[in-house]
Amino acid sequence: MTDSAEFIQLLTSHQSRLYAYILSLVFDRNEADDVLQQTNVVLWRSANDFDLGTNFVAWSFRIAYYQVLAHRKRQQRDKLIFDDDMLSEIAHVASESDQTFLVRQRLMRDCIQKLNERQRDVIQRRYRRGATLELIAEETQRKVNAVKQILFRARENLIRCVRAGLSENA
Repeated sequence: MTDSAEFIQLLTSHQSRLYAYILSLVFDRNEADDVLQQTNVVLWRSANDFDLGTNFVAWSFRIAYYQVLAHRKRQQRDKLIFDDDMLSEIAHVASESDQTFLVRQRLMRDCIQKLNERQRDVIQRRYRRGATLELIAEETQRKVNAVKQILFRARENLIRCVRAGLSENA
């Protein structure tokens, strides 16, 4: 039976090496992230198969190699090939989505300015600074539930404002 604390320490201390190894095999950061996540699941499930004191890196690299192979097999099986017309349509939709995003982004900036000062302050603390609800509550001397309620109302106001702006632009 593997000591969980020691196994976790080995697993976490070798993540960057494991990621670099996987990335060297798949050449794509997003795919490497996916394979690393799957590899970690398999490593954790196989923890009892690992003998402490043996070469953890070699063992984890072997498991990662097999996860890369499985990933490549899934990629080939799931690969879609589009004709030129389909690709053109996808590009058109992506372009329209980008334009809609820009309009929504502008509307969101305008709508944030329309919020009352308390709502605007809490929105900025939460989404610009990434503050937790607990930290916002502490900083503003409010209860967490009060902060949640302010955020809820602010988001509702933003949704209504953006939708109204989109209707006007349509």
